[in-house]
Amino acid sequence: MNSIKHQNIVIDIQDGIATITINRPTKLNALNKDTIKELHHAFMKGDKDKSVKVIIITGAGEKAFVAGADISEFADFSVSQGQELASQGQALLFDFVAHLSTPVIAAINGFALGGGLELAMAAHFRIASDNAKMGLPEVSLGVIPGYGGTQRLPQLIGKGRAMEMIMSASMIDAHQALEYGLVNHVTSLEELLPLAEKLAGKIKSNSSVAIAAAIEAINAGYEDGENGFEAEITAFGKCFGTADFQEGTQAFLQKRKPKFPGK
Repeated sequence: MNSIKHQNIVIDIQDGIATITINRPTKLNALNKDTIKELHHAFMKGDKDKSVKVIIITGAGEKAFVAGADISEFADFSVSQGQELASQGQALLFDFVAHLSTPVIAAINGFALGGGLELAMAAHFRIASDNAKMGLPEVSLGVIPGYGGTQRLPQLIGKGRAMEMIMSASMIDAHQALEYGLVNHVTSLEELLPLAEKLAGKIKSNSSVAIAAAIEAINAGYEDGENGFEAEITAFGKCFGTADFQEGTQAFLQKRKPKFPGK
């Protein structure tokens, strides 16, 4: 295993799967400016590394995925500084992850609150341990979610449920999150990373080029001014010009497993 430790995160790369662990357990892995920057670089490197087929994001310890943003960093901010905080954070990490061409699975181990839930929602899908608790408590601090939470939560669970969660600032448990469609699977804490790796294994056996195209087409359907169906038609057509398409179709016709070159 290739393990790289940074100040606030640890990156492990094994068998085409990069696991990024937010490593601030004494702060319940809260997101500060430095951690956001480190995560940006880790996701960017993982996306550029052709050997990395899937990225898993999780938190250190057994209590928290990410228990929110580091409030001490912005408690005295002005209006313009607040807007800049949200704008920079979204560009550097949350939108960046959502539009990454490498699939990202969030493995939620414990609390995912505020910016933590927003990071999990930016991932392409989520799984949770049965001790996980999720919420956007920002209105209890006199502010609103600023890292995409007001947009991604309604997309995932519907407007009414998102309104209730955001306005009440209350948490839901893993099983309610599963019922809402916020997470895809719930398992024990011990089985969380093995399940993430199993799902990653299913993904990485497929064409990384086609997966990147699928992510782009799916995202297009949720963006203003974009026609998701048109984006799908364009992306579908482009697949026909790839080596992966040639290999995938030939392997199917020859009744063998494909060996995708990733281009």
